[in-house]
Amino acid sequence: MKSLISVAIGEKEADLLLKNCRIIDLRSAEIYQADIAIHKDKIAAIGRGYRAKEEIDIKGLLVSPGFIEGHIHIESTMMSPKRFCEAVIKHGTTTVIADPHEIANVLGLKGIEFMLKDSKNPLLDIFFMAPSCVPATNMETSGASIGLKELEELRHNPRILGLAEMMNFPGVYLGLDEVLNKIRLFDVVDGHAPLLSGKRLNAYIASGIYSDHECSNLEEAKEKLRLGMHIMIREGSAAKNLDDLIELVNEQNWPFFSLVSDDRHPTTILNDGHIDGLVKKAYKKGLSLINSLRIATLNTARYFRLYDRGEIVPGKLADLVVLDEGLNIAYVIKSGKIVVRDRQIIPSLSIKYNRTLGEINLLFDKNQLKIKKQTGLIKVIVAHENSLITDSIKFSPLIKGDYVVSNPEQDILKICVVERHHKTGNIGVGFVRGFGLKRGAIASSVSHDSHNIVCVGVEDDDMAMAINRIKELGGGLVVVCNKILAEIALPIAGLMCDLEIEELSKLEQQINDATRSLGCKMSNPFMTLSFMALPVIPHLKITDKGLVDVDRFNFTSLWD
Repeated sequence: MKSLISVAIGEKEADLLLKNCRIIDLRSAEIYQADIAIHKDKIAAIGRGYRAKEEIDIKGLLVSPGFIEGHIHIESTMMSPKRFCEAVIKHGTTTVIADPHEIANVLGLKGIEFMLKDSKNPLLDIFFMAPSCVPATNMETSGASIGLKELEELRHNPRILGLAEMMNFPGVYLGLDEVLNKIRLFDVVDGHAPLLSGKRLNAYIASGIYSDHECSNLEEAKEKLRLGMHIMIREGSAAKNLDDLIELVNEQNWPFFSLVSDDRHPTTILNDGHIDGLVKKAYKKGLSLINSLRIATLNTARYFRLYDRGEIVPGKLADLVVLDEGLNIAYVIKSGKIVVRDRQIIPSLSIKYNRTLGEINLLFDKNQLKIKKQTGLIKVIVAHENSLITDSIKFSPLIKGDYVVSNPEQDILKICVVERHHKTGNIGVGFVRGFGLKRGAIASSVSHDSHNIVCVGVEDDDMAMAINRIKELGGGLVVVCNKILAEIALPIAGLMCDLEIEELSKLEQQINDATRSLGCKMSNPFMTLSFMALPVIPHLKITDKGLVDVDRFNFTSLWD
C-alpha cells in the first residue's frame, strides 16, 4: 500500500501510464480527459504530471472499466475454461461470475474442481457460484448430486461468491427445509424464477434471493424490480431479452440492473461479441453510454460484492478497456498488464489438447423409440427460437400400423431423452413442433440441466444412429440423414472441448447448415434443442423419465 501511495502522490514512478485518456466516469456520469497511472495491479492515480516505466499515448480514446459477466454457464460455449478465457478477453471481459451447474450435474464436485483449476489464468478472473440444484429436479436422472455437505465445502473457497440460481422456486415458496438450508449457507443468492408473480414471488424473494435473469417481458421485470430484485438482462444465443427489457433502465433505477449472457455459443461470441456486444446493443437501443457501461461493469461488481473493481478510481484493480468511438476494443488491461492489443492476446496460455473427462454410459435400443397407438390426442411440445419457454398443443397423431410416428408435414417430430450417466435404460419419448425437419435427425449430449442425450428426428433409424454416434464421440452434437452429415465431439463431460473458438465456430456452422439442409429454419437449432429437457422452465418439457408439465411441476401423460 505504501508504494501505491508513493506513486499516487508523485514520489515514485508508476509501472504503466496511459496518457491522454478520455475516462468514462461512472460516478459523476461524465467523460473527462486525464492520464491513468498504474502501479502493479492497481490504479494509483488519475490526473496529469505522472511518470512511468512504460507510457502509452491513448490519443483521446475512451477508457472504461473492464466488462464483468454476471451470469454465464461456460459449458454452454462448448469451450474449456482456458479456451473460453482466450475468447472473451478479446472482447474486454476481465471478470466472469459463472455457474458450473452443467458440469456439476454430470460429475458433481469433480466437475467443479476441474472448472476451478482450468479457469485459473493471467488473462481474467473467473469466480463461481455454488450450484444450488444438482439435480434440478427429481423428474430427471443426473450424473451426480450436490447437497448441503458439498455446498459447505464449496462455500469456503474464496472464488465461490455465493449460491447459484435457485431453480427450485416451488421448493422455496413451499418452505422446504432441504431448499431453505441451502439458501441459509450463503450471503449472495441468485434467482431463477421465470414468470413467477404475486404472493409466490414475494415468498421467493423473502427467502433472501435478490437477483433474477429469467425476465422475459417488461411487466415481469417491473414487478421483480419493485420487490427488490437485481434484474440481470439476459442476451444469450437462445434466450434474448434485451430488446424487451432495456427500456426499463432509467436515470433513477440504473443501479439495479446488469447485462449477462447466460448461455452463449462460440459463433455468437465471434459474430456478436460478449458483454461488449450487449453494451453496443443497449446503447443502440437508446440507453445512454454511461448507463450502458454501468450495467456491464459497476453494478455487477457491487451486486457480487467485488468492491475492488468495476470503476476507474485510485486503489481499484487496473482492469480497463480502451475503446474507439464505435466502442470497438483497442486495448484490454487486466490487473495492470496489457493483455490484448488490436484484438490480439499478448500472453499465451499452455493448453493441453484432446482431454477427456467422464464418459457416456448408455443403455439404448432403437425399439425404445416406438410409441404404441392409443385413442385420443397427443400433447406436443412447441419450441420457440430465442426463448426457453415452450408451449403445449394437442394434436391428432399420425398412425402407421400399431405405432405413432413423426408427421413432418405438420412439423410434429419425435423427440426423446436418453439417460447417459448410469446405464439405467431410461428414455422419455414424445413429440415436438418448431424444429421443422423434413428428414433426418439431430442429437446432443448438451441437454440442460442433467445433460442426458436429447434427440429430435423424423425416422427412428436416423435418431438411433445419432444417439449411438454421440456415445462413440464421448459426447457431442450430431446431424444425421442416412449417414453422419456433421458433428462436434465434446469429450470433456460431454459438454466441452479444447478447440479454439474459430475452429469450433466453423464446426458449429457446419452442423447448423446441415440441420437447415434437413428443413430446419432455426438459426441456432442446437441451443434450442438443449433446453427441451429443462423441467424448470414453463410450460411442457421432456426428460429421460417422461413428459413434464412444468406449471404443475409433475409428470403428465403423452395422451390427452
